[in-house]
Amino acid sequence: MHAAVNSRDASNDAPSERRTQALVALAAKLRSYDYAFTTVTPLTHAYNNERYGSKWARDLRDVFGWSRPFLRDMVAPEDFDLMLQAGILRPWAEGWRSSIRWSSLGDVLLSHSAYPTSSAESVFFGPDTYRFVHAVERWLETNPAPMAIAADVGCGSGAGAIALAQLQPRCQVLAVDINPQALQMTRVNARVAGLQNMTPVLGSLLDNVADKLDLIIANPPYMMDAQERAYRHGGGHLGAGLSVQIVEQALRKLAAGGSLLLYTGVAMVDGEDPFYTQLQGLLQGVACHWRYEELDPDVFSEELRRPEYASVERIAAVFLTLTLL
Repeated sequence: MHAAVNSRDASNDAPSERRTQALVALAAKLRSYDYAFTTVTPLTHAYNNERYGSKWARDLRDVFGWSRPFLRDMVAPEDFDLMLQAGILRPWAEGWRSSIRWSSLGDVLLSHSAYPTSSAESVFFGPDTYRFVHAVERWLETNPAPMAIAADVGCGSGAGAIALAQLQPRCQVLAVDINPQALQMTRVNARVAGLQNMTPVLGSLLDNVADKLDLIIANPPYMMDAQERAYRHGGGHLGAGLSVQIVEQALRKLAAGGSLLLYTGVAMVDGEDPFYTQLQGLLQGVACHWRYEELDPDVFSEELRRPEYASVERIAAVFLTLTLL
């Protein structure tokens, strides 16, 4: 049994491997320093950096957590050399900035894009990631039956895939993303976590996955983004387009008895949940058990100031679990 992998996933070239090795070594150094950082929302990050002002970074949490500029002598020479080998140094006035962050999730360190995540190729990590992974972990703890093959759709940093691979060590976990930069981050993070049962797959949703799957997990973008950046834009009606597509694909790709775990955000209008209404239509007549719960009634409230959200009263984080009969 194997997955179809897009031939453009050129992850084994020598320069890429050298960068990966340097990042893995850097993560090991950070662990030896007891480094830890909890990534917050972009708005909270902005508040903290505004309060901090234009001062140079004081420690590695400032450098790799808060994405603050630093002077060379603040970082140990061997750490600076690893950053140089990894290709993550960016000039900043008379100092430098790191192009990646490192965040803590349980006992794992995960690399992802530096703040602010303005590029279309940014690899996002934040409070949604924590909620998603914790929801997946809770489900796996109550559904521990061994699985053969599973996929994390739109894996980003690989946080969900890594949690799944750790809890299901005999399962082959496909980490799927349309963004090559996300797959590179996932590859690094899987190696930092010491995992051998993960395979990065370049592709749109599950288009490049041939196998029937025992489990699909997903935390897709759900915002309405005027720039349509891949890591952020959900598409479709009120940002629910990707979530709807994932449910549709899951109904075709899941093996008998297979499950979908979908964490997403929903733009609520006039007290109604339009995604739930779409789900009712999609799942009518489908032989399955499904459960839908609102995990957080109010996330990313700052987005409501944008014109795209003029009709939206709140954005809620929801979690769908679906199992085919």
